[in-house]
Amino acid sequence: MTPATRRYPRPTKEQLAAAADTLLPDVIAPGLDVLFVGINPGLWSAATGWHFARPGNRFWPALHRGGFTPRRLHPSEQDELPRLGLGITNLVARATARADELTPAELVAGAAELTGKVERYRPRWVAVVGVTAYRIGFARPKAGFGPQPEPLGGAPLWVLPNPSGLNAHFTPETLGAAFAGLRAAIG
Repeated sequence: MTPATRRYPRPTKEQLAAAADTLLPDVIAPGLDVLFVGINPGLWSAATGWHFARPGNRFWPALHRGGFTPRRLHPSEQDELPRLGLGITNLVARATARADELTPAELVAGAAELTGKVERYRPRWVAVVGVTAYRIGFARPKAGFGPQPEPLGGAPLWVLPNPSGLNAHFTPETLGAAFAGLRAAIG
């Protein structure tokens, strides 16, 4: 067992099953430098109450490698993000075992809700982590990674790769480099 495993036990099968369709609160505040937008919470995140919490998810290492945090944070430390100018929300609020359980209609509705959040909280930048969900939710079928031509709710928009461990196309190093590209653009 690793120290983190001893300190943060794995959710049981029952806890994971009970987490389906639950909502995970945003980590958000007015005037953030970057609001990171996940696709939707996984069951592990919903069961623990922490965004990007499943072991193997590379969000937290990429955030550190990209220069956003002074050290690699554990998901349980997510409440430290706003003091660093960072926040987390999701395109779709409800938890599922896999993102492919979401319907296109949910992604489109989530995009509209996200636009309202951005207008209300006014982050300097918005970063969506997951190009496929972005393409569907915002009706941008040819969108790629990096800066997008259209702002979202008045904020510049950047699309990053999905940090899920299931996304084998990106290594921890290339994810870190993608996050660093956003960091450099922010200045």
